[in-house]
Formats: sequence, structure tokens, C-alpha cells
Amino acid sequence: MNAITDTPAFTPSSRAKVRRRPQRARYDEKAVFEILDAGVMAHVGYVIDGQPFVTPTAYWREGRKLYWHGAAASRMLATVAESAPVCVTVSFLDGFVVGRSGIVHSLNYRSVMAFGRARLLTDPAAKRAAMDDFIDRLYAGRRLQLRPTTEAEIASIALVEMEIEEASAKQRDGGVGEKPADEGWAPWSGVFPVETRIGAPRPEPGMGAGGAPTPDLAPYAEGARLDAALTSAAATAQGLPVST
Repeated sequence: MNAITDTPAFTPSSRAKVRRRPQRARYDEKAVFEILDAGVMAHVGYVIDGQPFVTPTAYWREGRKLYWHGAAASRMLATVAESAPVCVTVSFLDGFVVGRSGIVHSLNYRSVMAFGRARLLTDPAAKRAAMDDFIDRLYAGRRLQLRPTTEAEIASIALVEMEIEEASAKQRDGGVGEKPADEGWAPWSGVFPVETRIGAPRPEPGMGAGGAPTPDLAPYAEGARLDAALTSAAATAQGLPVST
């Protein structure tokens, strides 16, 4: 169950505690999960033989657990799956903040940093269930329409699970924080909001029944904001009310 509540909260140690602009930080599940559920791409940070790497990957959340997958031969997955410490980050650009001096220019954003130790899921039934959850997280109910995944296909996937040990959310959502010295200068000042929206659907010729997209694809209507679509899809999959 992925219910978002005001409590409990993650208790940050020194590695997760926000030091720069701490007033923008949140450590409660509600703030952390809302940002995670609005995204689908994360960056996983880890170390191999002393060399830092950051790998972009699709992810999904079940309670306080994060999942991501890749090819069974992936070096990254083989490394982080050995209970290696990892840092998973998710971020959104929400606006360009333009002031009348260079120092006050900024960005509006949302971000989460989540820390934990990854482990490889090896049981085929557990891998199958997790992959079904991934499909349903994006397209609630769609897996029931699909060709069943074969055992060979399940074996070709490496699937990683990470319990979130610590997490911090950070957000800026405001206008220009001008300084007294900016007064009287002429350049335009304000915010350019930034959004990612769903484009027009492009059916694949010769595949499927044709017609309009099925109800499991409803969140991805043309013109919908991507973060809102993903949040709606996650709520539907979790059996939670969908905000409008």
C-alpha cells in the first residue's frame, strides 16, 4: 500500500540533511512520496572500484521501497545489487526565475534524494510480481490485457529493490528574491513556468485494435502535464482518490 500520510517522517543523518536553504527541505513521507510519484526517471549514484557513476533509469515505488530494472548483464545492477550503498535522485524543473541582478536569478524546482542499500531480486515469482506492479503503476489494469511475460523474459531482467533508509525533499516555488540594490534597474523581472506535457498519441500501424486509447491510458491525454499524469496513474494503481 502506498498511502501518503503526514507521518511518519524520515529522520535524516548528516548525509541526508539539507544544509543549503534548509527552510526548503521536508523529510515527511507526504512530501517525499508526492515527488517520487510524480516522476518516472531517476538517477542512481554508486561507486565501482572507487569510480563514481550516475545512471539514469526508470523507477517505481511500493511503500518505502524503490525498484528499478535493466538487462541481467548490466554492470551497474550487478554492483548495486550486492547490498551496495546507493543514492537515488529525482528532480523536476518548474520555472526560470529572472531578476534584475545576476545573483538573484534562480530556478523553481522539486527534488528528492533517497538513500539505502540495493538488493537483487532473484525469485522469478517476485520479479514477475514487481514487473506487473511497474506496468500497473503507469497504466492501471493494463497488465490484464497483455500477453503474459515468458519465463525466459523474466530471466533476462535484473530487478533491484531498495528500502529507503533516509530521504529528503527540497522545493523552491516562488518569485524573485530581489535585493535593495536592484531597485531602479530596468530589466524585466519575473518567472517563466516550465512544464512537460503529453503530446498527441501516435498509434503504431498494424498493431492492436486501433481506435481511441483504452481507459488504462486515460491519464496520458493529449495536453496533460506529465507530472500530473504520473501522479494520477500512481493514485489509481494504489486505489487512492485521484485529485482533479
